Amino acid sequence: MARQKGIIKLKGTIGDITFYKTKDGHLAREKGGIDASRIASDPAFQRTRENGSEFGRAGKAGKILRTAFRALLLNSADSRMVSRLTQQMVKVIQADTTSVRGLRNIIDGEAELLAGFEFNIGGKLGTTLFAPFVATINRVTGDIIVDLASFVPSNMIAAPSGTTHYKVISAGAEIDFEAETFVATNSETAILPWDINPSVAINHSNPVTPASTKPLFLALGVEFYQEVNGQMYALKNGSYNPLSIVKVDSGV
Repeated sequence: MARQKGIIKLKGTIGDITFYKTKDGHLAREKGGIDASRIASDPAFQRTRENGSEFGRAGKAGKILRTAFRALLLNSADSRMVSRLTQQMVKVIQADTTSVRGLRNIIDGEAELLAGFEFNIGGKLGTTLFAPFVATINRVTGDIIVDLASFVPSNMIAAPSGTTHYKVISAGAEIDFEAETFVATNSETAILPWDINPSVAINHSNPVTPASTKPLFLALGVEFYQEVNGQMYALKNGSYNPLSIVKVDSGV
């Protein structure tokens, strides 16, 4: 991979060189590689096929998780979140000590490895929300709960410059990675003032299917706003909003 220089930036293919644009700038690379049919059948590429199968499984798992939390992610995700989540899903799959290589999966892996995943690397929950919270997953009743006692917003929430208000958001999700289906419930507070006055206690209950045997997830986040002439505006279009998976129950 080479970086293009000069005033004129190229796109497309000239001879064996492909020119393209990414977030890292205008790049160029030489065409080439091994024929796909050989990779699919040659015994020498058995490991490659196994890795590809598991990577594809990780990609699908990441997609269904993102879809379950889509309502929250609309304002709380960075541009590289998809690739970062896929990488973490690969680690979950690789933790499967039951299945043979190439057939390892999320269910037999360690879904708890997703706990602490930050959907917005530019605004992490751990460096934004300092108010203590209690995260609870009750598999029997299907209740996925987060509780925050009263706190002083300006002391316990590290807000970006220009913030006047905030909102606490959460979601509970029950995900069937094999069937690629989910049940999800979202909660949010009203838009609250970011000041020195203590907040009310916050209790979010995000119910899913009682007695489910599927992996259960709890995500928690904060959204920031600026009030201008009585109107609320999302600060920097959500680029500072943290959202994190704070608790996981794999069900295994």
